[in-house]
Amino acid sequence: MNNSFKIFKMICYVLSITMFLSCGLKPLKSEYILQRSISDPVLIGEFDSGKILIYNGAGVNHKIDNSSTLNVWINNKALGQIKANEYVIIYLLPGKYEFRLIHNDIKKFESKHMVEGENSTKIINVKPTVISNKVEIKNEIPNNFYMYKNVFN
Repeated sequence: MNNSFKIFKMICYVLSITMFLSCGLKPLKSEYILQRSISDPVLIGEFDSGKILIYNGAGVNHKIDNSSTLNVWINNKALGQIKANEYVIIYLLPGKYEFRLIHNDIKKFESKHMVEGENSTKIINVKPTVISNKVEIKNEIPNNFYMYKNVFN
């Protein structure tokens, strides 16, 4: 009985280590010119004329198992890798854009989202979900944004 418990414990250990280590994504180099924030803290008023903040709004469930990291492409051009509580600032002219997002969990989740950027578009939230990914135009800075870090830095 004692040996079978040790074997069971070892199997659970190996499986949990494998699960946590397999969730990482290889870094993706940005093909966009990333911008710094003008102000600290970031203010919504600094986003105009196509300047857009894109942040990873991953929830706690994805942060625990390291599946919150997203590789992001916009119109087949690499934006880069955005981890939980990170953001990028780029320039996008008004128009239709295809966002392609990938995150690793138990398997690789890839999704495509059509986003119509307008002059009023200022802030976009990208995040992993349990079975896919999500893109939302928010136009408001999240309450806990003081915890976010610019990928550029």
